[in-house]
Amino acid sequence: MNIEGKYLITTDNWFYAPDGKKYRAVWGDVSLVNDDALGIKTNRNSSNWYAYIGGEDKGVVVAGCQIHYAVKSNEKPNTGKVDEVHYDGSNSNLVSRESEIYIAE
Repeated sequence: MNIEGKYLITTDNWFYAPDGKKYRAVWGDVSLVNDDALGIKTNRNSSNWYAYIGGEDKGVVVAGCQIHYAVKSNEKPNTGKVDEVHYDGSNSNLVSRESEIYIAE
């Protein structure tokens, strides 16, 4: 399988991006690398491949074991405010929050 182009990748856990904020997904150009390319040697309990997403200044490296979904998308995803409905028993309220997608361009 050949992974090339722009992808929206969701991760199993939050991560900090170069802007200092926490995210659960990243979008950008993807290239796959192994542990030798990073200059480290992992053991059997670690991932031995990684995805590099983005450009030189804003790139993010995600361990293969942390990738939950990868969706090929040349179109930049919406990163505006997101509205969610939170339910608490019989009550609900609309909450507006920041996007959880980091744009790595």
